[in-house]
Amino acid sequence: MKKYLIAGMSALLLLGGCATRHGAEYDAGSYRQIKHYMIGTVVEERPVMISDNGTGLFIGALTGAVLGSTIGRGSGKTLATLGGGLAGAYVGSQAGKANAEELTVRLDSGEHIVVISKGEGRFLPGDRVKIIKDGNRVDRVERLPTYPY
Repeated sequence: MKKYLIAGMSALLLLGGCATRHGAEYDAGSYRQIKHYMIGTVVEERPVMISDNGTGLFIGALTGAVLGSTIGRGSGKTLATLGGGLAGAYVGSQAGKANAEELTVRLDSGEHIVVISKGEGRFLPGDRVKIIKDGNRVDRVERLPTYPY
């Protein structure tokens, strides 16, 4: 048993070392696309919430219904399954929400735009940013380093 545990841990460490986790992550259909970017300064920031796209609701309802079906017998089991599905749907929809930021940015061209930034990090007014676009879609927003002159 100990031999299998050591072999499994060794394999996990070896394969885990193969994954590189530096820089941005692109999906398979996006990495060969030409991207454009805009440079600007954050003028205003406000926290916003991105609603669930339905995935959390579906997974929550399914999980809740399965767990609810393990409780009771007969009509009680039916009610537990239904209640579990409803409770799971609510919890899943709440868990599927995401914190984000609405950034008003004054581009170097003088134009003002608003972008929603999710998970890139907290931005403050005055931060210089690079907005990377994939077509008309914002791919990500990056804070530009500040250099002392």
